Amino acid sequence: MKFVLHADGSETADGADVIVPWWSYTKTLIAALALTLVRDRLASLDEPLAGEPFSLRELLQHRAGLADYGALPAYHAAVAANRDAWPAAYLLSQTAPLHERVTRGAFCYSNVGYLLIRRHLERIMDRSLGDMLRERLFAPLGVHGPQLAERRDDLDAMRMGSLSSYDPRWVYHGLVVGTLRDAVLLLHRLLATDLLPQNLVTEMRTGMPVDDPGSDRPWLTAAYGLGTMTGTAHNGAHVIGHTGGGPGSGIAVYHFPATSITAAVFIGGEHSGETERETFALGKG
Repeated sequence: MKFVLHADGSETADGADVIVPWWSYTKTLIAALALTLVRDRLASLDEPLAGEPFSLRELLQHRAGLADYGALPAYHAAVAANRDAWPAAYLLSQTAPLHERVTRGAFCYSNVGYLLIRRHLERIMDRSLGDMLRERLFAPLGVHGPQLAERRDDLDAMRMGSLSSYDPRWVYHGLVVGTLRDAVLLLHRLLATDLLPQNLVTEMRTGMPVDDPGSDRPWLTAAYGLGTMTGTAHNGAHVIGHTGGGPGSGIAVYHFPATSITAAVFIGGEHSGETERETFALGKG
């Protein structure tokens, strides 16, 4: 499944209107939401969060010194057994010992960090993440289809790859679901419109280097900005967007500044390298 928005406004589509899980592409949307609060002086990028030593910027960049719950064998066993998600408090208690192995300031991809961002934004606004995404991101960008999946029933009508049942609360920072068309339109309009002032768009897309993106992934250089994966693809294209994967499927959503193309690919199976390779080929032009 794929969707490509070309520079002239034309489209290339294959299954682009089927609803799918966006997995960690949700992080880009959470980051954009956070930056709307920074824009409105309701949040700070660089002041420490209440009761914490790290800032919103460090959390957005995965440099807050936090590990990820993906390192817990019990987590993988529970997901494989199709159990309900653990309470967030229990999850945080299980990951706490892992943080001692992480150096603050060094890149360490952390879903825990994005859970803390979600809690921070909900606390500031006294609104749910789903409500804030609709009101401050989806509606202003004219994309009304996506939603935050919060129950198993929310996934019943969508393509989940090889997965037959899943509790979306396992994605503790939140799991947005929608079509590939909507995923592309959100990223394209986020980068091309004035929803965010240019200085915050620049902050979002300016990455700090990631030493090793993985040998099976098609990157020459890789970096991570504020909720975005950015760098140079194996074919020489500069890219900005996000890859996501979960049990049974994967997605990649990227913008290509040189060609003004924005593209997304969804594939059944857990092969982030494959979704990236297909997406990067579409964006080369």
